Amino acid sequence: MQKLSTRHLLGIKDLTPDDIELIMATAREFKEVINRPIKKVPSLRDVTIANVFFENSTRTRLSFELAEKRLSADTLNFSASGSSVKKGETLLDTVNNILAMKVDMIVMRHASPGAPHFLSKHIKANIVNAGDGTHEHPTQALLDSFSMREKLGGDLTGKRIAIIGDILHSRVALSNILALKKQGAEVTLCGPSTLIPRYITDLGVKVSHDVKQTLAWCDVANVLRIQLERQQIKYFPSLREYSLYFGINKKMLDDLNKEIVVMHPGPINRGVELSSDAADSHHSIILDQVENGVAVRMAVLYLLAGQN
Repeated sequence: MQKLSTRHLLGIKDLTPDDIELIMATAREFKEVINRPIKKVPSLRDVTIANVFFENSTRTRLSFELAEKRLSADTLNFSASGSSVKKGETLLDTVNNILAMKVDMIVMRHASPGAPHFLSKHIKANIVNAGDGTHEHPTQALLDSFSMREKLGGDLTGKRIAIIGDILHSRVALSNILALKKQGAEVTLCGPSTLIPRYITDLGVKVSHDVKQTLAWCDVANVLRIQLERQQIKYFPSLREYSLYFGINKKMLDDLNKEIVVMHPGPINRGVELSSDAADSHHSIILDQVENGVAVRMAVLYLLAGQN
């Protein structure tokens, strides 16, 4: 059996192109499994996984929980809001107490960038980063790549991918950029100049501030949510004005002289970054991303468990 080059999935930065190919191939097999009448396999029957979420999550948490159940793993679900963290317990003490219950793997979301990396230096269990602050969200990038490959016929080499929206506050954007560049894709970022990080072009991407021009260029438009909860100051005058200049509607898509794919990691601010008619159009593969998320997370958990 092929193995990943790392014991943890902390970020796309740590994966090799071969690791990404292995995860994609394994996810394809698991997608066949979850579309069968009997959707469970006994692959992780003796493995215990703790989902440790210090930040709110719906899609990612449910997706990991379902992936674990499909693999027959035993699961623990931890939420910081009702835990001893509120009494002042440290991150390391919290996780060590969970590990004392003989947990093999931690799926972790935390508001602080680098929190999973810190933990990986102090505990023996495998760690999957389910999002750390505004840093990375590796499984989202992997499921996005898987969805693009599925729609575009396999390889992403030379494909033109646009990431549109709030790049500055998005962990999805950074992970996607790293994953796409490792697969040979061309990447353009589009959004207001206030929401594009300085020096981002050092990652080998282009920057545009014209959404219509960007849509005409790309094969795939991965549209990101405006993350108002992470913004301490105003980066643009109003949501209405953002929508006017950077929002995407179905007419804009229909006016292109080609078919493009529209994606969104969710949750969507309908009427802001995407209109309802665009989000629900034939261009959109947003619900496919949700389905593929389970298969990709099954692949990641299975391959990391194999490291032990």
